[in-house]
This record gives sequence, C-alpha cells and structure tokens, in this order.
Amino acid sequence: MKEIFKIYQLDAAEADRIADSENNLHHHDFEELIIGTEGQLEHFIDFKSEIFVAPFISFVSKGKIHRVKPQPRAGKCQFWVLRFKSEFIPETTFQLYNHFHDHATFSIESSPCFQRLVTVSQMIADEMQTKNADLGIVRQLLSTLFTMIESEYRKQFPEGLLAPSNTSTTFKNFLTILEENYHRPESVNFYAEKLFMSARALNLICHQILQQSVSEIIETRKLIEAKSLLMNTDKTISEIGFELGYTDKAYFATVFKRKSGQTPTDFRNDMKKIISK
Repeated sequence: MKEIFKIYQLDAAEADRIADSENNLHHHDFEELIIGTEGQLEHFIDFKSEIFVAPFISFVSKGKIHRVKPQPRAGKCQFWVLRFKSEFIPETTFQLYNHFHDHATFSIESSPCFQRLVTVSQMIADEMQTKNADLGIVRQLLSTLFTMIESEYRKQFPEGLLAPSNTSTTFKNFLTILEENYHRPESVNFYAEKLFMSARALNLICHQILQQSVSEIIETRKLIEAKSLLMNTDKTISEIGFELGYTDKAYFATVFKRKSGQTPTDFRNDMKKIISK
C-alpha cells in the first residue's frame, strides 16, 4: 500500500468477488482494522480459523499471516476496512500489538457504543472524500476509534490489556532487538546487556506487560516463525530448527510441542488440511 491511510466499505458484491478469486494466505506491510456491521467473517490468523458473525472487530497487525473470507448472511454483508501505516499513529499501534495478541477478532454487542464506532468510521470516510482531506483530523478520529474499541475490549479481555507504564519504551526496544536476533541462540543476558540493564530487571518488565518471562517471549517469537516456515516452505524440521538457533532437532521438537501442543510434523499436516479447504 502506497498511501499512509485509506478507508473503504466492503459489501456483499465484494464478498462474492473475493469468494470467487484466489484467496491465499498473505501478510500486509500495513495495519488493518475491520469493523463488521453485517454478514460474517471467516478469519484464519494465529494459525487457527474461526467464523465471527457481525457485529465484530478485527485488527490485523503488519506482517501477520492471515486470510479473510467475508461472507453474506441473509444476502447482506457490510464491513468498514481501515488500512494505515504504522507511523500514522505509532504510539497507538504499539498498544494494539499487545491488545490483540491472542484476540485478533472478537465479537461485540450491537449497542450504542458499536453504533458510535460506525458513526466515527463514516466521519473518517467523509473527511477522506473531501478535496483536501486533513490527515490530522483523520488521525484524531482514528485514535478516538481505537479508544472506543479499547473500552469494549477491556470489558471482554481485561487480562490482555497493556497497563500504562514508564517501562513500555524499554519493552518496545526489547521487541526490536528480539526481532533482529530471535533466530540466534542468544540468552536472556544478551538482551539485557543490549538494553544496559540486568536480566532480572528485564524479566520484571516483561512480566508486568505480558505476564511472561523473557525466555517465554523469545520462545514464543521463535514458535511463530517456526509455524510460518512449516506452513510456507518445504524445509525439513531439522532445517527449520537450525534456522531458529536449535542445533538439536529433538530439543526443537520438544519445545515446539510444549508451546503448541503438537509436534512440528502434526502442525504442518493440520495446516495443509485447513489451507486446502
């Protein structure tokens, strides 16, 4: 996507067009928010597929592998789709990664709160259609939209919210360093030293924000990449393990099963069945 922000509505005709087209797993170089007002969405993300009946909210962060299948119900389908670059609202985007970590899509009641979401979406669309659209106004409206979504999200998933903290900058820096080094067999001390702090202090921050240790977060990142490679490449289990810093195939398989509940081979076979549907 070349634009820094765009918004459009998806209707039943577009849903039918997507159903008739090749719709493979993919990822974006932008953030995507979908507000479903009518119809339903079959969403494959985080390595599982679920169907959500409108009204619902879905946020897909940049780089996440997924596939959406919008589907009419009683002949109706209406989604607001908002796409934007991470730098458009950078602080809000960072919060979203944590809010939607395990809940990319969630149902929401058809309430006055939801109707306000629809109203704000329409206001954003109206501004974007003006001759000289003011992106400052759009940015404020988008931030308002996410504030309203967070309020609803808080009711359903209070354990998933990132509490306001002065440590968020350090945590963000840790995630940046992790993204550059997760494929290497580095210890917790390596990341702590990069951040000029003790391993204990870094662990405290990670527990405060995600209720996980540094080691657990590192393993989770490796697991996400392992699943992606199992789905999208023909590399052997040994090759994938080695690429992620595991020199012992058996140990890699043990860690994978402990984190995901199944062996790498079983996961690959299951994903092939799902994707082929």
